[in-house]
Amino acid sequence: MPQNYVPIFIFIAVVAILIPLTLGIAKLVRPEKPEKAKLMPYECGVDPIGDSRQRYTVRFYIVAILFVIFDVETIFLFPWAVLYKALAWFGFIEMMIFLTILIVGYVWVWKKGALEWI
Repeated sequence: MPQNYVPIFIFIAVVAILIPLTLGIAKLVRPEKPEKAKLMPYECGVDPIGDSRQRYTVRFYIVAILFVIFDVETIFLFPWAVLYKALAWFGFIEMMIFLTILIVGYVWVWKKGALEWI
């Protein structure tokens, strides 16, 4: 039984050796010239101004949640496309109902103004 785990232990040993080795080699080879500009946090090329713990509008979170919801729903299109011929008309009608619900939800969210940035 333990002989079945030998490849796993070998893999763990190789990883445990390679990670510190590559990090150590990278530290020895890289140039180290810390400057004020290099030590500043970088975000989109704009200098950070103000407190990093400022409040954001709820609209950002709503757009993120809506993106996840619609993205996850559209993932259901891939298995349907793979099995399109096997599902025949039943699958086609089922997917048209699904897409109708998805589009109605999208139009409702759009008319509510949840996708407006300002």
